[in-house]
Amino acid sequence: MQTTDNFDPAELAKFSDLAHRWWDTESEFRPLHQINPLRLAWIENQVPLKGLRVLDVGCGGGILADAMARTGADVLGIDLATKALKVAQLHALEAQTEGVRYQEISAEALAAAQPGTFDVVTCMEMLEHVPDPSSIVKACATLVKPGGHVFFSTINRNAKAFLFAIVGAEYVLNMLPRGTHEYAKLIKPSELAGYCRASGLTLQQTKGMQYNPLTRHYWLDADTSVNYMFATTKS
Repeated sequence: MQTTDNFDPAELAKFSDLAHRWWDTESEFRPLHQINPLRLAWIENQVPLKGLRVLDVGCGGGILADAMARTGADVLGIDLATKALKVAQLHALEAQTEGVRYQEISAEALAAAQPGTFDVVTCMEMLEHVPDPSSIVKACATLVKPGGHVFFSTINRNAKAFLFAIVGAEYVLNMLPRGTHEYAKLIKPSELAGYCRASGLTLQQTKGMQYNPLTRHYWLDADTSVNYMFATTKS
């Protein structure tokens, strides 16, 4: 596990330029706002968060971190995008969200400083944006307590995912800015499962996320061919 430089400056710049729009539910981040209740309910169905210490890796503007704090969890959101973190902090103040704080630090650096600290770690929609996703997975495994839960979400790498998540979402439906995702950085479930095993995480459940562009409706099911989530525990 590396402790520095596991980030792409172009990716940080991309999200920093959009930082002021994180909490605009009709902006480029509309999909994150729409899927957030689904993600939170899925996590809470496996481990009720109230009273737990939770880490959100790659928190961005704090959409998931803020929601988890509202369940009664003690949440730390971390990211390397300075502008996004400032937006997250400002929103927490304006919304008077208790139990959430933010820090500009990498997952690897925090893992070196605070191993085995958190009951739950989430890393959603982030692995496909870093040079070495296996290092992030290992850091998450290091940060969670033995018996704790780690949740991941990312995008599969196959022809269907390219058609739906990149061509469809970015170039046809304009749901996301063009260039948000790079096909080569997408991660197959088998690859993510391998990263988890190598880091001492046991896969407990997988879920796919689907979208109907006509009804603008999202739902969870067993199809992991495009967007998918992993629920794991630390041995």
